[in-house]
Amino acid sequence: MTQLRIHASLFLPLDEMRISAIRAQGAGGQNINKTANAAQLRFDISASSLPEDCKQRLLQAGGQQLTRDGVIVIKAQEHRSLEMNRDAALQRLAAMIRSAAVIPKARKATKPSRAQRQQRLEGKTRRGQVKSLRRAPAE
Repeated sequence: MTQLRIHASLFLPLDEMRISAIRAQGAGGQNINKTANAAQLRFDISASSLPEDCKQRLLQAGGQQLTRDGVIVIKAQEHRSLEMNRDAALQRLAAMIRSAAVIPKARKATKPSRAQRQQRLEGKTRRGQVKSLRRAPAE
């Protein structure tokens, strides 16, 4: 596999990301001290071949995994084998890019119709009358 498939028309070359083996954290006994089976993926957004608008949305929605330099760092350690953790990191990166590739729908400003404004004012008047009936009669 030389490319990571994001969706039908978007592919990323694997040489744009660096994947290194690191030691996993947490429980695992003596085995965890001698094997590096967690995968750390580093992806530089500005140096990638992504479209510019996708890069901007990815930088804005980077979250905790985004460094100040614009590099996404993903650590995968949920599996026991390095290959499975490597695939999990790639899939998480693909999901992040997939969500950033979606162009947000532009919001159209709307105004309430005249009938809606009238209905709202009538409701306020009705509510005010109900409240005025609760008051003690004036002497």
